[in-house]
Amino acid sequence: MKKILLINGPNLQLLGVREPSIYGNVTLPQIVEDLRNRASAQGVELADFQSNSEGAIVDRIAAALTDGTEGIIINPAAYTHTSVAIRDALAAVKIPAVEVHLSNVSSREEFRNKSLTAPVCRGVIAGFGAQGYRLALQALLEKW
Repeated sequence: MKKILLINGPNLQLLGVREPSIYGNVTLPQIVEDLRNRASAQGVELADFQSNSEGAIVDRIAAALTDGTEGIIINPAAYTHTSVAIRDALAAVKIPAVEVHLSNVSSREEFRNKSLTAPVCRGVIAGFGAQGYRLALQALLEKW
């Protein structure tokens, strides 16, 4: 069975209550359950991880190198724009990754227009809410 790792960064545990006009009303557990069901239907295992800590995210990416992970879906959240460490971890493991953002980061504050992690990902999906995670899963599955 193939394995995909879903990583969510800071404050995403607050989905559903945090600025629903920007991030929607869907909770992170709902997103994870939906993705897990879709992955399972395709014979793929979905592991999920959420942390507000940059170091913990870096450690989890590194662990993916030896735990059978064959694809990564990552929403680095605010670390998208600040974390060289997460960018370097994604580059180091060389596991195909898709970056996801619930909102259209390009239409928001100027500082959100630059992603440090996007250049080491296969692609970026932004602005489609929770559907972006499903699109990322589909993209990884089609690459296999």
